[in-house]
Amino acid sequence: MIPSLLRRGPFRNFWLGQTISVFGDQVTLLAVPIVAVLVLHAEAAQMGLLTAFGLLPHLLFSLPAGVWLDQVRNRRRLMIVVDLARALTIGSIPLAFALNALSVAQLYVVTFIVGTLAVAFDISWNTIFVAVAERDEYVQANSLLNGSRSLAFVGGPSVGGVLIQLFGAAYAMLLDAVSFVASAFFLLRTRADEPPVEPQSEGLGHQLAVGMRFIFGDRIMRPTLLSVATVNLFNFGFQALVILYVTTYLGVSPGALGLALGAGAVGGVAGALTAGRIGHRIGLGPAYMLGLLLFPAPLILVPIVVGPLPIVLAMLFTVEFLSGLGVMILDINAGASIQARTPDRIRGRAMGAFRFVNYGIRPIGALFGGFLGATIGVRETLFVVTIGALAGVLWTIRSPLPGLREMPDPASTEAF
Repeated sequence: MIPSLLRRGPFRNFWLGQTISVFGDQVTLLAVPIVAVLVLHAEAAQMGLLTAFGLLPHLLFSLPAGVWLDQVRNRRRLMIVVDLARALTIGSIPLAFALNALSVAQLYVVTFIVGTLAVAFDISWNTIFVAVAERDEYVQANSLLNGSRSLAFVGGPSVGGVLIQLFGAAYAMLLDAVSFVASAFFLLRTRADEPPVEPQSEGLGHQLAVGMRFIFGDRIMRPTLLSVATVNLFNFGFQALVILYVTTYLGVSPGALGLALGAGAVGGVAGALTAGRIGHRIGLGPAYMLGLLLFPAPLILVPIVVGPLPIVLAMLFTVEFLSGLGVMILDINAGASIQARTPDRIRGRAMGAFRFVNYGIRPIGALFGGFLGATIGVRETLFVVTIGALAGVLWTIRSPLPGLREMPDPASTEAF
């Protein structure tokens, strides 16, 4: 049976655009570090910098972007422009490679520009989301969108690994460039009334503070943010080094790695299909806490695994399956709660502040992982950051989240 949301044109077009885009993203997420390691011979510190450059814009621009986007009347049009700009930026990598001019410095610049554009797109995304889905449909809508993301995790690395083996990592990124064009096309077809823009008379400093006061002053948003930010701090230390470790230290080829990760990402599909039911059965808050543990815990197996290639690949599959299951349970239940809790009139500023912390911490984690990997060793660092990520759940224990069963009511806007 086709879900009711997909029978409605605005949500269906929104969903199709995002589905195609995230599929292409998976190719680039695998291809960029492989280009850096195998083509440009990047080392641990450079890999940390590469990851950090892609994430640094979230730290630099999320707060001012949130203020600005709360005043933009047509955020859908802005998202279309951003998609086309991302296509051109990603496309510069295979072009430079064909001209024998590709360098690590260009990878830094490209990832920084793409990250900057992603800030504007993703904060605007929240406005379009609430325009194409009703409040009581948030969990179902998040499940469908994250289901697409999970399917991309399954097919993307596998297809990406094959494309990289056949055409090289740089040329494989053309698929991602095309996917952004497709995303722009479907956004162009998405017709929905965006929430009205309220004129703001206060100065920039006051507006920047509004989002931060909301997320740190709200009893539900604060522990949600602090817990997931802790997970991401350490998880991106892990992500900065894992491709280097698996390809160089464990000797796994890009094609085999893509197939193992793609097959293991079935866990994400399972998570997308069951996250809503888990949240309904045990409550949104407890489901989120379960995801906080299940997402990072399996990563400890990566530095533990030893043995012949089949054993290594089986372990990578297991890690990806369990971690994908956990992240979907985390994201879908937390996403619905955050969307429901955030008032429309400060949605841009609130999401900008949330991303400032949650995404801004990621380049710090990547730099930390790169530095620690160069200092104490890559394998040892993978142990440290995995254990650190598990500490994120501690922020939730004395909060309302253990008792949160259903979507929370929107927070009062009187203070804003």
